[in-house]
Amino acid sequence: MRRRSVLGSGESDRIAVQDIAKWIDGKKGFSIALLRSAALCLSIFALPGCMGSGLDLFGNSSVDRSVATGTVPVAKTSDGLSDAVAVRNAVSSADIASGGSAIPWANTSSGSAGVISSIEEDHASGVLCRRFTTTRHSFEGIAKFDGRTCRLDNGEWYLTSFGPQG
Repeated sequence: MRRRSVLGSGESDRIAVQDIAKWIDGKKGFSIALLRSAALCLSIFALPGCMGSGLDLFGNSSVDRSVATGTVPVAKTSDGLSDAVAVRNAVSSADIASGGSAIPWANTSSGSAGVISSIEEDHASGVLCRRFTTTRHSFEGIAKFDGRTCRLDNGEWYLTSFGPQG
């Protein structure tokens, strides 16, 4: 076997350089194909884990029916009740004789507020009662409410009705 000199000049040197270049070009194609195959294998084995059930090759997994979402009713908070108490206090302390000016109210515990737009006093069945209309500005939105509060024999005011109009 004859060795070729890379440093020398001539036809044999050009052939040796071409042989080396062909050998490197052949390796580049193999390297790119190997990288593509590795990326494909990684995708095949890694991505099914993101889907939750994997490839489900054996069909053993079934739907878990023991977990349900959105079926738990929303717990009633006392915000509506505390708003009603705040409105009752504003209505019961209002000076009806001063005129029909709007009366603002606020409930610091719920963050709600509103304006009582009308109060009408009546003495039905010998008991002093006040019917009123108010707005309620809360995190749920703005709504208009009607209500009625009556004064008991001991001087305390009792809210007999309070609810949205409509």
